Amino acid sequence: MSFALLLAPSLLSALLALAVRPYRAAVGWANAALSLVAVAGAITLWVRVLRGEVPVAGADDLLRADALSTLLALCVSGVAALAAWLGPGLGDDGWGARQARRFRIFANLFAFTMLFAVTTDNVGFMWVAIEATTITSAVRIPLHASQASVEASWKYVLIGSVGIALAFAGTVLAYFDFVTLIGREAVALNWTVLQDAAPALNPRVIRLAFVFILIGYGTKAGLAPMHTWLPDAHSEAPPALSAMMSGVLLAVALYAVIRWQAVVRVTVGRGFAEDVIVLLGVLSLAIGALSLVAQRSYKRLLAYSSIEHTGLICVGLALGPLGVFAAMLHLLNHSVAKSMMFLLAGRVLRRYGTAEIEGVSGLLRVMPWTGGFFAAGMLAVLGLPPFGMFVSEFALVRAGFAAGRPVLVALVLVLLAVGFVGVLVHLNRMLYGRPPAAVTLGESSRWALVPLGGCLAALVVRIVAIVAP
Repeated sequence: MSFALLLAPSLLSALLALAVRPYRAAVGWANAALSLVAVAGAITLWVRVLRGEVPVAGADDLLRADALSTLLALCVSGVAALAAWLGPGLGDDGWGARQARRFRIFANLFAFTMLFAVTTDNVGFMWVAIEATTITSAVRIPLHASQASVEASWKYVLIGSVGIALAFAGTVLAYFDFVTLIGREAVALNWTVLQDAAPALNPRVIRLAFVFILIGYGTKAGLAPMHTWLPDAHSEAPPALSAMMSGVLLAVALYAVIRWQAVVRVTVGRGFAEDVIVLLGVLSLAIGALSLVAQRSYKRLLAYSSIEHTGLICVGLALGPLGVFAAMLHLLNHSVAKSMMFLLAGRVLRRYGTAEIEGVSGLLRVMPWTGGFFAAGMLAVLGLPPFGMFVSEFALVRAGFAAGRPVLVALVLVLLAVGFVGVLVHLNRMLYGRPPAAVTLGESSRWALVPLGGCLAALVVRIVAIVAP
C-alpha cells in the first residue's frame, strides 16, 4: 500500500492530463493535490523504515525501501509536489494550454521514473528508470521553444544517452561476472543479492564495471568533466523543471553510484571506489566554483552551483561513515535549497524579462519578499548559518580531518571560498541599485511565496533539529 501511495499519483496525474482535452486548470489543481498523496506515501515508508521494517512489494521483491531509498523518495516526492503546485497549468500564469498539458504529462512521468528508480531493488530496472528520466525531462526543456532551448534539449539527450550507455555496459559486466561465478538466477540483478554475492565476485571485473558505472551515472549527476549539458539544460528549462532536475535528478543519479559503491567496497575493498569518486568530486567542485565567478546569467549561476555541490557530496562519500552522513545531509539540504532557488529565479525572470545578472537590479525594492527569499536562499546555498548546509559542510570538513586527509579538506575550503566570493558579488548586484524604469514594483502571485517560505524554514529547522540534541 505504501508503494502504491508513492507511485500511483504521478501516473494518475499524467493520465488525467493526457485524457482531458482541451486542457483545463482543474487538471493542474488535481495534479497538485495528488502530489501530496505521493509525499504521504514517502512519509509512510519512512516511518516503517524507522520502525525497523524493510518494506518490499512485487514479484521477486521488485520494490524495496531502506533508509537510503526512503530518503531519496522523500526528496523526489517533495520537490515534485513543489513543482506541481508552482509549475505551469494552474491558471493565468503566462503558459498556453498546450504547454501546460505537455508539462503536466511529462512532469508526472519524470517524477514517477525517479521514484521508481530509488525504490526498485533491481539494478537493471533502476538503469531503465534513470534512462527514462532523460526522455521525460528533455521534452520539457524547450517548453518555450527557442533555438537555445531546443539546442540545450538535444545536447542533454545526446550526452545523457552516451553516459547512460556506459552505465549499462558497467551493469552488464557486473551481471555476467555474477552469472559466471554464481550461476543464473531470476534475482541476479537485485541489489541485495549482488551485495551478498560481492565477496565472491572478480575484483578486476568489478573495478572496470564501476568505472563505467561512475562515468555513466556521473554524467546524469552533472559530475565534471561530463557536466557540459547541465548549465544549458538548467538555464533554458522552465523553472519548475529546473527545480526538479537540479533538486532531485542529480541526487537520483548519485543514488545509483552509492548503491554500486557498496558492492565495490565489499568486492575490491576500501580505497578504490573512494579514490575514483573523490577525484571526480574535487574536479566538479573546482569547475563549479571557478565558473561561478565569471557567470553572467543567474540561472546558469545556479546550475554551476549544482555542479559544485554535487562534487562536494562526492567528496563526502569518500570520507568514511561521518563523510557519508555529511554527504546525505548535504544532498537533502541541496534538494530543498536548489529547487526553491530555481523557482524564485523563475519569479525574477518573469518580472525583469531577462536572465542576465546585469539586467536585474534593485530586486529588494521591486519584489521585497521574493528578493528577501532569494538572498536568504543564496546564503543557504553558500553554506552560511543558520541554514542546514552550514551543518553538512561543517560535518564534511570534520570527516576529512577524521579520515586523515587535511590536504583534501584545505583544497575543498579554498574552492568553496572562491565560489562564495563569486556568488556574493553577483548577488549584491542583483539585490541593490536602481531598478530598471520599465519594471513594475510589487509582488505577484503572493500565495506562491508560502511554499517557498516553507522551504526556507525547513532549511533553518533542520539545523535546529540537528544541533538541539
